[in-house]
Amino acid sequence: MDDATTTEPVADPRQLFVLSGPSGVGKNTLAEELCRRELAVRAVTATTRPPREGEQHGRDYVFVDEEEFSRWMDEDRLVEYTQYVGHRYGTPLASVNEAAASGLPVILTIDVEGGIQIKRRWPEATLVFIEPPSEEELRRRLRARRRDDTVSIEQRLARAREEYAYAEEYDCRVVNDDLDGAVREIARIMSRRYPTRAPDS
Repeated sequence: MDDATTTEPVADPRQLFVLSGPSGVGKNTLAEELCRRELAVRAVTATTRPPREGEQHGRDYVFVDEEEFSRWMDEDRLVEYTQYVGHRYGTPLASVNEAAASGLPVILTIDVEGGIQIKRRWPEATLVFIEPPSEEELRRRLRARRRDDTVSIEQRLARAREEYAYAEEYDCRVVNDDLDGAVREIARIMSRRYPTRAPDS
């Protein structure tokens, strides 16, 4: 990530599309599919948590320590940041600018609090809240990931209930009960708000 670009403004805030929602709802899968179809480019989030098995620095997350994350905050290198389950997360402005250079919509898969920060900074950005079909289905998905114990899953579900309080502040809400259908709906939202090309039919 080029330090020279960290404090430049975003070229066009209309390019920014925030995907938020409870842990396990499928935000990352939706973002990956939109990118695979070349309908969007993803800005990579920075985090202080350690990498999980299979995750790569610069692809899945920018992994930094607490000291560096604090320095980026002090130097205004992050467009938003928050703390979640004991770790800090934030979106580097350099990552947003690199993605925006593609000319395609830029996806940020971030916490609801980060989404509200983005909207306050750039009202032209679009916030999309991703919902599960039900809480029971969300619980099933969290269990299926095999990443968390029972206590952690219940903590994530409790956090999900808190996140729903922010959903009304989002521009759009999409229920992820069918991956392809949800991808198409998000693509239509992007096409309306930042027309670059028609979404796949």
